[in-house]
Amino acid sequence: MIERAITARLGLMHMRITLLAGLLVPLMACSEVGGAPQGDPVAPAADAASAPAEAIAADDPRIALAAKIPDTRPEDLRATPVAGIYEITHGAEVSYVTADAKYVFSGDLYQITASGEFPNLSDQRRNELRLKLLAAVPESEMIIFGKADSPHTITVFTDIDCPWCQRLHSEIDEYNRLGVRVRYLFYPRSGPDTESWFKADTVWCSRDRKAALTRAKQGGELKTADCPGSPVARDYALGRELGVTGTPGLVLETGELVPGYLSPPQLIMHLRGRDAAK
Repeated sequence: MIERAITARLGLMHMRITLLAGLLVPLMACSEVGGAPQGDPVAPAADAASAPAEAIAADDPRIALAAKIPDTRPEDLRATPVAGIYEITHGAEVSYVTADAKYVFSGDLYQITASGEFPNLSDQRRNELRLKLLAAVPESEMIIFGKADSPHTITVFTDIDCPWCQRLHSEIDEYNRLGVRVRYLFYPRSGPDTESWFKADTVWCSRDRKAALTRAKQGGELKTADCPGSPVARDYALGRELGVTGTPGLVLETGELVPGYLSPPQLIMHLRGRDAAK
C-alpha cells in the first residue's frame, strides 16, 4: 500500500512538472540563444560567488571519497539520511554517489513521513545552495528596484533583449507597489562578446544604472561606456551555477528558481502560497 501511494503521488507530481515545463515556460521565458552560449567560455564564479570552504577533519571519509571523483572537493559531499549514500553538489546541481564511489546517480530524493507527505529533499538542498551562492554577491553589485523594507525580495537574472524580461521590467512599479523588491543580475542569453552582453556592460557603466536599465529595456540608445569591474561575466557564470537556462530567471527568498515570467498578481499568489506552506 505504501509503495502504491508513493508511486501515485510521485507520478502525479511528475505529470504536473512536465505539464508546467512543457506548456508554461516556453510561453513566458526566453531560452538561451542558439541553444548554447557564444564566444569564449566564462570561468565559474568561484572567487566571487562561492562561500569559504568548510573545515574538513583529517579523518573525514569525504576526503577519500572526493579523491575518487573528478573535479570534486570534500566540501562538495554530504552524507544523506540513506546509509551508504552521499550527496554530491556542483553549484546548485545535486546528485548522489555511493560510499565506495562505484556508482553515481541523479534524481530526486524524497522522504516518507508519518503524515503521508513526501518532501523533496533534493529540491530543499538546491534551494539552500542557491541562497548560499547568492549571499556572496553584495547588493552594491546589483541593480535594485524597491524599498529595503519590502515584505519580499526576489533576485532576477535578466537579459536586456528578452521580451519577457522587458515585460517584467515594464511592470516594475506594480511589483514594488505589491511589496516585492527586485534585485537584478545580468544573464545575457547569447553569451560573451554579443550585443546583449555589451548592452549589459554599458548599463552597468552608466552613471544612473537604474535609468539606463529601463531605457535599454525600452529599446533606447545608450552611450557606449567602458569601466573596470563590470559584474556581467560574474553574474552570467553564477546564473549557470544556479541552474538558470532562460530569462527571466527568478530566485525567490526560499531559494526556489522560477524559470520564467510571472505577472505581479501571479507572483504575489505564488509567494503567499509559499508562506502559507511554511
